[in-house]
Amino acid sequence: MAGMITYREKDCFIHRLSGLTKLVFFLAWTITSMLTYDTRVLCIMLVLSILIFTASQTEWKQVSSIFKMIMLFLVINLLAIYAFSPEEGCRIYKSTTVLHRFSARYTITTQQLFYEANIAVKYFTIIPAVFMFITATNPSEFAASLNRIGVHYNIGYSFAIALRYIPDIQNDYHKIKDAQEARGIEMSKKAPFMRRMKSMASLLFPLIFTSMDRIDVVSTAMELRGFGKKKKRTWYTGRPLSAGDFAALACTVVFCTAALFITYRDGSRFWNPFL
Repeated sequence: MAGMITYREKDCFIHRLSGLTKLVFFLAWTITSMLTYDTRVLCIMLVLSILIFTASQTEWKQVSSIFKMIMLFLVINLLAIYAFSPEEGCRIYKSTTVLHRFSARYTITTQQLFYEANIAVKYFTIIPAVFMFITATNPSEFAASLNRIGVHYNIGYSFAIALRYIPDIQNDYHKIKDAQEARGIEMSKKAPFMRRMKSMASLLFPLIFTSMDRIDVVSTAMELRGFGKKKKRTWYTGRPLSAGDFAALACTVVFCTAALFITYRDGSRFWNPFL
């Protein structure tokens, strides 16, 4: 279904990698992006993220609707940062270049814009990795990979179920949204922004209750089948790490280590172009 973020098997290098490899990459990439505020490092990571996302052959229509929601959250986050700390960038970069003054408290400065631009780049760096991980990782194979390195199969299976039910949650969201719009609650672009935000809150509780009901059904079914009684289990989709996996893991470790070294080599994780 268009607009659904779900695993779709494809014949490409990233899809042939182990689920464990993709998890290590995703965690290392996300942590590195969160820790660094070096714009040079973030820009390199952004370019690599786009290239990796393209290499995964993920279709844009799969992620477009979720991407729009994330962008909306990003805009709200940036506005909140400015509202509560309009001179945070000036404090970090130890200089002030005023571009426009609204009042004694609120001004637009080059440093604040640069700081918030770094936050935006962080989002754009992590988002392609998230989409790639979800759309290119077979949930069952991922659980088997975790179990192979010593993670208990209960935990691995929990991750697999979470990945497997992401499309169902999205489907529930669209059904609830359509039902609310049928009742006259306007959620399209025709409605004012604040009204749309208020209307979105009416989706939250039905979605939570629907998800909780699904959790209860799945947990009951697994319990009736005796899941978790044995200490070990076999995996139909399990497979060993390949040469490509080891190469990808090595590249990930080398790049993330180098990125953090460049970030912290002067004792600060902020690159200051204003000095």
